[in-house]
Amino acid sequence: MMRLMENWKERISVDPAVCHGKACVRGTRIMVSVILDNVAAGVPGSEILASYPALKSEDIDAALAYAAELTREGSVDLPAELTA
Repeated sequence: MMRLMENWKERISVDPAVCHGKACVRGTRIMVSVILDNVAAGVPGSEILASYPALKSEDIDAALAYAAELTREGSVDLPAELTA
C-alpha cells in the first residue's frame, strides 16, 4: 500500500481539455470524483470495474490515495497533460 500511496500520480492526471480540468484516471475521462462517489456509496470494486471497463483495480486504489493526499495537504498540484 505504501508504494501506491507514493505513486498514485502515475495513474491520476489533469488535462484542461478533459472534464473541465478535473482529476481523472490517466488516459480516460473517468473522473476521480466518480470513483470516490461509488466507493462512498458502498459499490463493490468489481461492480465499479464492470461499469467502467477502462478502469483497473489500481486506478480505484490510486483515486483513494489521491483523496487521502488531498485531505492531508488541502490541495495537490498535478502536472497538466499536454495534448498534441
